[in-house]
Amino acid sequence: MENRKDITQIKPNKGKEINIDVGGTIYARYPIKTPLINPGDSLEKLINELVKPYLEPNDVIFISEKVVAITQNRIVPIKEIKPSWLARLLAHNVKNNWGTKDFRGFGHGTPMAMELFIREAGVPRVIFAAGVSAVTRPLGIKGAFYALSGKNAKSVDCPMSFILYPYTQYAKLAPLKPSQVSKELKEKFNHEVVVVDANYQGVYSLGKSDSKLTEKFIHDVFRDNPLGQSDEQTPLCIVRKIKN
Repeated sequence: MENRKDITQIKPNKGKEINIDVGGTIYARYPIKTPLINPGDSLEKLINELVKPYLEPNDVIFISEKVVAITQNRIVPIKEIKPSWLARLLAHNVKNNWGTKDFRGFGHGTPMAMELFIREAGVPRVIFAAGVSAVTRPLGIKGAFYALSGKNAKSVDCPMSFILYPYTQYAKLAPLKPSQVSKELKEKFNHEVVVVDANYQGVYSLGKSDSKLTEKFIHDVFRDNPLGQSDEQTPLCIVRKIKN
């Protein structure tokens, strides 16, 4: 019989809570601490060693899209990114509230991040999205640029999004085939898997092992982002329903 670990010993990240109410149902979110994850590391091995000992039936495994991308070597040294004129123009128009109390990060407001954003979405799609945004934003309609550019482009992270060395020197592309990653991990561990992008701008899946895991559920259960992807080093999470 396998040795099971006591999941109640896991503590939330600073400023976060383990439990959250989703439509009257209480879910626990247990962040799993990992060593520094590097390009080429095996997600399957990490989950087998660090997550599996805690798992119970019906648990859902949430994985930060950032760590999936790192294991796939989808990171780019800042010094190798040469922003185009289009990247500089679009980055200049990103509203990130720099210099105010509402500033939470540069996002795609750096030419380097916007250059990778354009590579993910493609120039025609980005130009179309920017054009639609220019027309709709004055009308009070927000988010058209990102909605039309697609999830993969939106998940590009700027260099400043990392505070854990050596990744302070890198920007990140979207993970490859995240839905396939989720389904392969489900087949291995017999638990549903979500590759999630959660930050101050919102929460959404890039890949999930079953369509029954709705975007609304994923957003609601992760709306305060219980993961830590920098010095907390908790890019994996077990989600468990504990009370109806």
